[in-house]
Amino acid sequence: MKLEIGNFIVKDVVFGDRTFFEDSVLTINKQEAEEFIKQDSHIIKVEIEIAKPGEDIRILPVKEAVEPRIRVDGRALFPGVTGELAPAGEGRVHALKGISVLGVGGTWGSFGDGMIDMAGEGQKYTLFGSLINICLVIETDEDFEYHEQQKKNKAIRWASHLFAEYLGKTVKDLQPDEVEIFELPSLRNRDEAIEKLPSVVLVLQPQSQMEEMGYNDLVYGWDLNHFVPTLMNPNEILDGALISGSFMPSSSKWSTYDMQNFPTIRELYKEHGKTLNFLGVIMSNLNVSLEQKERSAIFVAQLAKSLGADGAIVTEEGYGNPDTDYIRCIVALEDVGVKVVGISNECTGRDGASQPLVVLDEKADALVSTGNVSTLINLPPAAKVIGCLESLARDGLSGGWANDEILGPSVREDGSIIMENNAMFCGDQIAGWSTKTMKEF
Repeated sequence: MKLEIGNFIVKDVVFGDRTFFEDSVLTINKQEAEEFIKQDSHIIKVEIEIAKPGEDIRILPVKEAVEPRIRVDGRALFPGVTGELAPAGEGRVHALKGISVLGVGGTWGSFGDGMIDMAGEGQKYTLFGSLINICLVIETDEDFEYHEQQKKNKAIRWASHLFAEYLGKTVKDLQPDEVEIFELPSLRNRDEAIEKLPSVVLVLQPQSQMEEMGYNDLVYGWDLNHFVPTLMNPNEILDGALISGSFMPSSSKWSTYDMQNFPTIRELYKEHGKTLNFLGVIMSNLNVSLEQKERSAIFVAQLAKSLGADGAIVTEEGYGNPDTDYIRCIVALEDVGVKVVGISNECTGRDGASQPLVVLDEKADALVSTGNVSTLINLPPAAKVIGCLESLARDGLSGGWANDEILGPSVREDGSIIMENNAMFCGDQIAGWSTKTMKEF
């Protein structure tokens, strides 16, 4: 498979009388764009706002982030979601870099939603504070979800995916600033020099715990709760085969933007043929019962062993219950002779004193931490809020609360906030963006 990503570097996003891309500036006709979004009958109100790095803006509740792209051959950007099923991972895609489309609730938040600050102390907590964000602030008629802590957020999420493709059309026929090529040779008959290098496989565990459909991550439009571990070409992940769901505390999530740009995949590509032999991706899942978890671990270990992997990187989306799948998978791989490095966040409590993962094992002896979900964060008021500030305290966002007998409410009367890192949108950057470091005491 050969995937070409033509990158267009975006230096600014503005509103204008038509939607087009020119001289590194994306111009959006706001009225036409909002009418496009309202084609979904469940969307009763939409307001598009632009948030730029350095502006004193707070955005919440954020439900999804997508990089605007287009396939130049006309296939759907997200096969099985925004259009008909088709293979992903090969051909040419054009991408608008440095920006994202954010799906934001106009009023209602939920457990898996998060926050982004565009300036000040809060900006550093999430990658999206450094991007130009095109915010789709949406109200829907999905009444059954209004007072549910856990929401499917389908209309808002799908609007984000479709609008990313809508904006991608502005560069479909243009010449990109640069072209990245991702091509992983067949596992058979690779160059002799590459075959001598340590062989490595990447094991992904996207969120798929919910047995009711509509909450989980999707692969080619298929709910990952129904999935068994399968070998995939890494290009498929970078090219829209995988999209984010609406379950998991927000700092632990992989947004669709993360999946489109998965840094760990990119790093493995860079090292392929130099320090390692990259075999591909074993796409796994996260399960509910212990039997399901054990079954997936067996699948993963047998696949890795059959591929001849010397080593594996295992990474999970989430924490808590998924830690069981994560550690069980690591142990199963070690048991068949595959050396493992794990990447995840941890939940050590506000004081940092608790066990970092729900389950641990002596064989999981090389773990990378991307941070503590329970770290307390205090932030001053922002000059502007896009979305609904009250949702942090009112609607059960995983890092906020209505009131705490010691700390008080998450949202104070002056607009300042106190919250756990849990509520930072994709803040732990488990896909590989993380700039956090460990400190030894």
